[in-house]
Amino acid sequence: MAGATTLNHLSTPCLILDERKMNRNIIRLRSHTNKLGVSLRPHLKTAKCVEIAKRLLKDNNGTATVSTLKEAEVFSEAGVKDMIYAVGISPDKLNRVLELRAKGCDLSVLLDSKNQALAIVEASQRSGDPIPGLIEIDSDGHRSGLKGDDPEIAVIGRMLHEGGAELRGVLTHAGESYHAKGAEELAAFAERERAAAVTAAKILRGAALPCPVVSVGSTPTAHFASDLSGVTELRAGVFVFFDLVMAGIGVCMLDDIALSVLTTVIGHQNERGWVIVDAGWMALSSDRGTKDQTIDQGYGIVCDVDGHVLQDLIVTMANQEHGIIALRPGSVAKIPVLPVGTRLRILPNHACATATQFDGYHLLPANSKNQMEYWPRFRGW
Repeated sequence: MAGATTLNHLSTPCLILDERKMNRNIIRLRSHTNKLGVSLRPHLKTAKCVEIAKRLLKDNNGTATVSTLKEAEVFSEAGVKDMIYAVGISPDKLNRVLELRAKGCDLSVLLDSKNQALAIVEASQRSGDPIPGLIEIDSDGHRSGLKGDDPEIAVIGRMLHEGGAELRGVLTHAGESYHAKGAEELAAFAERERAAAVTAAKILRGAALPCPVVSVGSTPTAHFASDLSGVTELRAGVFVFFDLVMAGIGVCMLDDIALSVLTTVIGHQNERGWVIVDAGWMALSSDRGTKDQTIDQGYGIVCDVDGHVLQDLIVTMANQEHGIIALRPGSVAKIPVLPVGTRLRILPNHACATATQFDGYHLLPANSKNQMEYWPRFRGW
């Protein structure tokens, strides 16, 4: 509901974005990368919103990371002209890549195999446009990529460089850092990430091949890296909002989480200690990212309408359109009086998964004198 003046005027469930916290999160990571002497290439997949992208890309020459070609298309139209499509390229998507590049977007693609390299080379030769490719490096066994010392790196690099494409560099993402615990483990993941990417870059350069970009990053490692020697840029995405998974591993505090779902109490099951709200998994998402952490936050932590955490209240169960709020197991706290119609806010387990359930953000302005705004977001691939 665009044009609402307070949270009580919004139709629930809806997505709330605290501008003050978002700005603070952006400044925090930007300051850290400046100290480390590397550029920040924000990942726009979490926000999927032009207004937020403007804030993320301020003062970084408009370089960004995306996870879908739809993101690349929308943000290119909004003026972002230097992007990495950081998902392994499939040959059928190369025509869309070429269309974007023909419109002035310097879009790079990601690969980790000779088959992908061949497809990129053929598309480059056919179009006369040398498509830039980054070789994906597996720094922690999380997902895709070649090991940092794999000789195949040079083979793939030469295919691109000598075949009419462009060898842009190497890229890695330490996704396993999401399962780390505490500063020491997070710092170790950051160093592992750096070392793998720098080793791969040395292989290319040792084979007399170019490697101008050495790209690393995840939100946990970005915040705990202390030495990025040999790295040229840092990528991160969820830091703009943060979430309960990030809080659970020690990357942020609960008060740093800028995103929440506004919901309304619609009933009670007093004998069971339940408060029922109109935000189920269709609003909160079914992501249970904290279930294996030290503290399981259910489907989200419950706050009052002003964003203050209510002691030990979590969403313990979620149906399609119903959320069940109760005390976390073992708690001796008392459930506060929450009559039907009470507005509450739920902090998300995974900001990306929760945000994608909604068409836009209702902005709580950093300046309390300003009107609430509505910022649309988009979906799709």
